[in-house]
Amino acid sequence: MTAPPDDCLARNEWICGAYLSSRREILWDAALQHLQLTALAVVIGLALAVPLALAARRLRWAAGPVLGLTTILYTIPSLAMFSLLLPVYGLSAALVVTGLVLYSLTLLVRNILAGLRAVPEETRQAARGMGYGPLRLLLAVELPLALPAAMAGLRIATVSAVSLVTVGAIVGYGGLGNLIYSGMNTYFKAQVLTASVLCVVIAVAADVLLLGAQRLLTPWTRRGDQ
Repeated sequence: MTAPPDDCLARNEWICGAYLSSRREILWDAALQHLQLTALAVVIGLALAVPLALAARRLRWAAGPVLGLTTILYTIPSLAMFSLLLPVYGLSAALVVTGLVLYSLTLLVRNILAGLRAVPEETRQAARGMGYGPLRLLLAVELPLALPAAMAGLRIATVSAVSLVTVGAIVGYGGLGNLIYSGMNTYFKAQVLTASVLCVVIAVAADVLLLGAQRLLTPWTRRGDQ
């Protein structure tokens, strides 16, 4: 007995509107979990990366160890990373978030540090001559000028996190990755394609939003492009 001509689910087609309409809540919940895990990991990673980059900038002896450690963390395969963290966090969302945070540190620390190092020394001297103390110099001069490089690192880290969240499906916290992996196991074409496309959409949307934020926060770079 053949499937009705309009039953794309029964025919197991890659593109199927019936899948979207019948699984809307499942897709929404998976996408929401994907966004939550990504956002939490990036925010925590940024909160850790800023002081690490500042320490590497102020204490020259700390630059090598900080960059070396974060680079080593980035070279660990994702499955191995989650396995190493499993005894500490168990099968939980914290396991996925922690792994993503560790991966993001390399990209964030390197770019923030590069931005701080690129601030012209004469700019610092001029600010000190105007009476800027260390904290005011950092907040009003160094960090704003380092923002373009820092935002570039943040964009890459965010897109990478969107991709790596899918690996969390091995512990049940992979957002859209849960649908991708279960769909691959059952060869459910519409589910695999839809979840994969949504991952790409989230990554592109996040990158565009961060690029827009970067342009708003660094208007001087736009004037330089004109």
